[in-house]
Amino acid sequence: MNSSEVNKSRRSMLILLAVFVIPVILAKLALNQQWFNYGVTNQGQLLDNELTLDKLGLNLVDFDHHWLLLYTLPEICDQQCEKTLVSVNNTYIALGKEMPRVMPVALTQQNLTDEQSGKIQLKKWHVQAMPALAKSAISQSQVLIVDPLGNVILSHLPPKNVEQLPQFGKAILADFKKLLKYSRIG
Repeated sequence: MNSSEVNKSRRSMLILLAVFVIPVILAKLALNQQWFNYGVTNQGQLLDNELTLDKLGLNLVDFDHHWLLLYTLPEICDQQCEKTLVSVNNTYIALGKEMPRVMPVALTQQNLTDEQSGKIQLKKWHVQAMPALAKSAISQSQVLIVDPLGNVILSHLPPKNVEQLPQFGKAILADFKKLLKYSRIG
């Protein structure tokens, strides 16, 4: 074998080695540097601690074993709160054919005004005063997704900007559609 054949053989061997080694090195780097989101598909925050309707002072029977879109309103429902309420209502409407499986619930610390009630489909909403247990368990206004067994699964914090409300609604909708698609209950 002459030197040109040896060089050609070495080059072929190095290319073949690179084809198999470089993807492994890139995969290792991707995992170590956290370039990817480890398979998280939910948009909201999964609750770490166990929270149920009983712990919130709510009776599961009142909701007829439906999935709940539970919005805990702040003490004073200002303009941002009203817009969030409308966004949550629009998210409920966007469920389309899955609407009968879900019940929207508003836990209020004061009664909704006529203007606020007019902005949502009040006939479909279950509006209730926030129980004392819920006040102690929930520290801020948020949208909770509750399964038909009464377990609070996900939490979505309302955005501070009005411009982020469409993304907020889409995140809730994406979570709900996925849960309803794979659910065998409710």
